Amino acid sequence: MFKYTKYSLKKLETLFEEIDYTIRYEKGNFQSGYCIVEDRKIAVINKFFDTESRINVLLEILGNVEVKESGLSDKSAALLREINKITANENEAKEPSN
Repeated sequence: MFKYTKYSLKKLETLFEEIDYTIRYEKGNFQSGYCIVEDRKIAVINKFFDTESRINVLLEILGNVEVKESGLSDKSAALLREINKITANENEAKEPSN
């Protein structure tokens, strides 16, 4: 289970920095709480979100972005593997069994 703490948020933000994404927390009229600026690797997230919502948004963005583990630090690579493992387990639980 992923912990929703400020420390976890900081680790996610570091991971995004390593994949050359800029994260900006700003106010705006967001439909989903965030937007990606014209494929320029800038994620703008609603600044009024709490820590848990910010983490969920970053995880959602991460699920839609191709990340190569080879260019990451050891800590970020370990975090990415943990996130992928959790995501795979959640997806497996959602699939109906035959």
